[in-house]
Amino acid sequence: MAIKSSQTLVSEALKEIKTISSNEANEMFNNNQCNLIDIRDIRELQKEGKVDGANHIPRGMLEFWLDPESVYFKDGKLDLKKEMVLFCAGGLRSALAAKSLKDMGFEKVSHIDGGFGSIRQSKFKISQK
Repeated sequence: MAIKSSQTLVSEALKEIKTISSNEANEMFNNNQCNLIDIRDIRELQKEGKVDGANHIPRGMLEFWLDPESVYFKDGKLDLKKEMVLFCAGGLRSALAAKSLKDMGFEKVSHIDGGFGSIRQSKFKISQK
């Protein structure tokens, strides 16, 4: 049985999803046009810092927290009418996560090219712990 590599999955996802720059994301965030969602592991946030105002939803819980039918649904946590802008450390997990949200039926979904590494070089405010 041949399995697809993670790199293949990311490449396929990138063809289907919207990729934006950290500057574009910052503009959308400042204009209150999106939910900025950090899907990194909690240990990454503790070690690297977090983006002020971003929602933290661990990658493993994303689909469950955004599914109104799930017992894990976080009602009122996010505005489901706004664009979901996802980021991880480098942009690979967020690409897969964005595709998953599109597969769920979310129409306004994007991910930040370069992830947190790119965000660090942008106008976003980063705070430690």
